Amino acid sequence: MPEGPSIVILKEQLSPFLGRTIQQVSGNTTIEKQRLLHQRVEAFRSWGKHFLVEMPDFSLRVHFMLFGSYRINEQKSWAVPRLSLGFDNGELNLYACSVRFIEEPLDLVYDWWADVMSEHWDPVLARKRLRARPDLLACDALLDQDIFAGVGNIIKNEVLFRIRVHPLSKMGALPAPKLRELVEQARQYSFDFYEWKKQFVLKKHWLAHTKRTCPRCNIPLKKAHLGRTNRRSFFCDNCQVLHT
Repeated sequence: MPEGPSIVILKEQLSPFLGRTIQQVSGNTTIEKQRLLHQRVEAFRSWGKHFLVEMPDFSLRVHFMLFGSYRINEQKSWAVPRLSLGFDNGELNLYACSVRFIEEPLDLVYDWWADVMSEHWDPVLARKRLRARPDLLACDALLDQDIFAGVGNIIKNEVLFRIRVHPLSKMGALPAPKLRELVEQARQYSFDFYEWKKQFVLKKHWLAHTKRTCPRCNIPLKKAHLGRTNRRSFFCDNCQVLHT
């Protein structure tokens, strides 16, 4: 599943289509796709893991789910696009994703202050929301899109390893400096992810995610599906402190 930084990169890659009119529409989506024909793209936006195409009277929301992908100015030979948008200077093909229309203005739909990649990101609000849920586990807190929109499993594992917090730690048990660090690093690692992904070196920087050995302790990392989200966690029982 693409995480927030990857959606920001997609938004940037599509800048040549900004202000262009959609001239061709196809795909196996069940939405009323012909509604998109002759619509002018006013903005490409992102919120967390949502990719948004803003048009004069409505917007298109794309969620790539677990296995979604896209191609710009090319198509997969082995798959039919969920939605294909053709412009006079190229095309965007979206695969294995969820697409739907949003009728309301996006500023009324989305909480931009929760998006870790947004200029409106509010760390004070994030800390307030975490304190209001003292029993929330760290592994679930970082994946809560109402608090950290855009953070996915890679960022979760790497942030917790970076700040030395066990994934089963409870928010109410974290000391104030550690809670502040968790919030700060959720955003910082997202921007690190963004830079590394653009340079095609993201995986080279992983310290815990999918790894077998702790680079700090030189002992085996633990792997488990934890929390209500039941997502894979990679962590070190020795250097990542359990706060309960």
